[in-house]
Amino acid sequence: MQPMAPSDPSASEGLLDRVRGVLVQAEAAYAGTAAELRLRDVRERLDEPLRLAVAGKVKAGKSTLLNALVGEELAPTDAGECTRIVTWYREGPGYKVTAVPKSGAPVQIPFARDGGAIDVDLQGRSADDLTQLVVEWPSSSLRQLTLIDTPGIASLSADVSARAEAFLTPEDDRATPADAVLYLMKHLHAADMGFLEAFHDEEMAQATPVNAIAVLSRADEVAVGRIDAMESAATIAARYRTDPKVRRVAQTVVPVAGLLAQSGATLREAEHDALERLSKTDPGDLELLFLSADRFVNADASLTSLEREALIDRFGLFGVRLSAELIRTGQAPNASKLSEQLVNRSGLHELRRVLLSQFAARRDVLKSRSALLAVEAAVRAAPTGSANDLLSEVERVSAGAHEFAELRLLNALRTGMIPAKLEEVSAMELLLGAEGTTPPERLGLPLDADVGQLRAAAAEALSRWQRRAESPMASREISDASRVLVRTCEGLLTTLHS
Repeated sequence: MQPMAPSDPSASEGLLDRVRGVLVQAEAAYAGTAAELRLRDVRERLDEPLRLAVAGKVKAGKSTLLNALVGEELAPTDAGECTRIVTWYREGPGYKVTAVPKSGAPVQIPFARDGGAIDVDLQGRSADDLTQLVVEWPSSSLRQLTLIDTPGIASLSADVSARAEAFLTPEDDRATPADAVLYLMKHLHAADMGFLEAFHDEEMAQATPVNAIAVLSRADEVAVGRIDAMESAATIAARYRTDPKVRRVAQTVVPVAGLLAQSGATLREAEHDALERLSKTDPGDLELLFLSADRFVNADASLTSLEREALIDRFGLFGVRLSAELIRTGQAPNASKLSEQLVNRSGLHELRRVLLSQFAARRDVLKSRSALLAVEAAVRAAPTGSANDLLSEVERVSAGAHEFAELRLLNALRTGMIPAKLEEVSAMELLLGAEGTTPPERLGLPLDADVGQLRAAAAEALSRWQRRAESPMASREISDASRVLVRTCEGLLTTLHS
């Protein structure tokens, strides 16, 4: 029987079933112990949305971007106590916040919200008393992704940095609770690379480039608030994407103006009105106002100082400047149009596309991978009489699943382990789903390509990689990689003929 392509839903279901079987076997081996409860949680986690951790240095814009992704201002963006705690945002039937202490049972705690971020009442508890907060919120945006806001790394407070690093790169060989990570950086600094390298590990352990995406956050600040700031940021992100050091630790780099995305997604009518009044200022005078945020706030313009300060806080200098220009030129005559324009220009849509095509589409594979890591961790921590059987079963599932073979090859390509020319590497990555896992995306065709076009392209790719696999001139690494791609093409053809 021909192997099925990972883009076929039944293929992923088969992988999940096999992984569930391993977890049931592991639970039985550790019956009556704390490990059994942990493994049961892992099994139940297979049916949850993908867990995406948002990480980065202090003030990288993590909470702001999280709010933009949700489409609501939920996460506090100030320097309060709650930003020091790992906080989960997941879809729920109602509105609830739960505090999970280091010792004792989780407890529901009160919160308030008055048109802005959630204000949580820790009821006398400090960040040091808690392992995490869990916010349940009815939101369609949280249906596919559970978002996890982590404290900033490289903080002046060693305790704050330690919480983020302990969550994302746990010691004692435990798997991280996150299935994937979105890493925010303003520029590529040594601290950023150090963290990503720590998050990354070999083969199927911990993290790989496939489940890490780097975000050039606060992209609007790259060109100091100029109207072409996002174009400049896109150029920088493109350069990072081809940097071998970055390719080893992240699948791609996406420029996003998080503040612009958040303010666009949560725009208020009163803000549009204020920006409209501002747009009527003489263009020459406006240019002088936009030389700096301080100059704008303190200027004698058509708005009060409080209004100008509020606009800078919500939109940043670039956002105010762009909004005034969009309104002045008639592209944003009302709040709805301005909201749409700001979100479109923020880079948020491209980030969502990458998240859905790279993470959500690989949800079952990434979750299965995390689950097998958890079984391996349990065996290493407390070997049992059936330890060898469990490890053999993990190895059997890992080696037999073509989805994992694709991940391993994609990781090898990203880390430079396959000696191939850039064009060949790009072709391999495309077929492996680096730009999306649907048949058209894998084959480099338009999404509306008909079945005949897809079959012809898949057959051509199959022939190409069969020749490459059998070529006496090909290195062992290229031959092995080509055989994986042959199976991928066979799976695509099976799917397209079913």
